[in-house]
Amino acid sequence: MKTIKINWGAGIAGLYLGFVAMIVLLVVMSTRQKIDLVTDQYYSQELKFQSKLDKIKAASALANPVSWEITPNDIAIHYPTDLDESRLSGTIHFYCPSDDTKDRRFDIKPSNHQQTIPIAMVPQGRYKIEIDWKHGKSAYWNEGALVIAKR
Repeated sequence: MKTIKINWGAGIAGLYLGFVAMIVLLVVMSTRQKIDLVTDQYYSQELKFQSKLDKIKAASALANPVSWEITPNDIAIHYPTDLDESRLSGTIHFYCPSDDTKDRRFDIKPSNHQQTIPIAMVPQGRYKIEIDWKHGKSAYWNEGALVIAKR
C-alpha cells in the first residue's frame, strides 16, 4: 500500500482555499438573508417622533382610553364613549416585526363607539397594534401588542 505525503506548501494552500470557500459561503448566505425594516422612510418618521410623543401623552390623559380585545371571530376596538364618533378619523396599523408581508392597515370607521375587524383579515402571528387617530383637531396615538393564534 502506497502512502501519500503532503508537504507544507500543499497543507497551507489547502487551509487557505478552505478559508476562502468559507468566506464565499458566508457572503452568499448573507446576501440571501431577508431584512425587514420597520419602515422604509425611517428618517422622515424620526423627524415626526416628537409629535408621536405628544399624541401618546394626549391619549394617556383621556378619562376613557381606547381599548381592544380579540374574540374568536374578530378584533374589537373600543373608542371613548364621551367623544363624538362622527368626528373620529385615523388609521389602525397591525405591524408584524418578523414579516412585513403580514402588515395590515385599516381606516377608522366606528359604529356605536366600536370597530370590529374580522380576524380572517389578519394572518396569525404576533403584532404591534398602532392606532393613530384624531377627534376633530386633537390627535392621539395608542399602541400595544397582540397575538393572533391559530384558527
